[in-house]
Amino acid sequence: MKVSRHLVALLLFTGALQSLPLQAQEVKAGDLVISQAWSRAAPRGAELASSYVTIENKGTAPDRLIGGATDIAEKLQIQQSSMVGGGLTLNPVAGGVTISPGDKVVLAPHGIHLTLSNLKAKMKKGTAVPMTLEFEKAGKITVSFDVLGAASTGPVAPKASAADGSRMKK
Repeated sequence: MKVSRHLVALLLFTGALQSLPLQAQEVKAGDLVISQAWSRAAPRGAELASSYVTIENKGTAPDRLIGGATDIAEKLQIQQSSMVGGGLTLNPVAGGVTISPGDKVVLAPHGIHLTLSNLKAKMKKGTAVPMTLEFEKAGKITVSFDVLGAASTGPVAPKASAADGSRMKK
């Protein structure tokens, strides 16, 4: 069977495009800039999934992330993960997460993050999941979260001044 060089080049190009990492779009709402929105893939039958995001406040007044919702899960909560007695515990973050003027807060693995409970569908790597984040002042903002691999530590993020202060990388 003879295959043209053009077809081979097209197939290689298509494969390369499919392997490129997703780039979540930056969302601006009032004084807030929301970026680096991503989730870990979760297999069919999984009850929980974790999502992460960077929120920057470019205004002069604080705002607070107080919750959110998504069609892919029954519940979205802001939680803090921590190690207690050699085991991982998840606790709700009472009152939400404050984003002070001029600050950048990174919700990241092993720190404050969004927990999706009672998943209604598989969160498949390479897809995007819309979520509506609710802020005390900015209101409800819909953001698309890129689904990365189940073991991903996320895209490279700018330095943080709050939630966990870490730099994430793939």
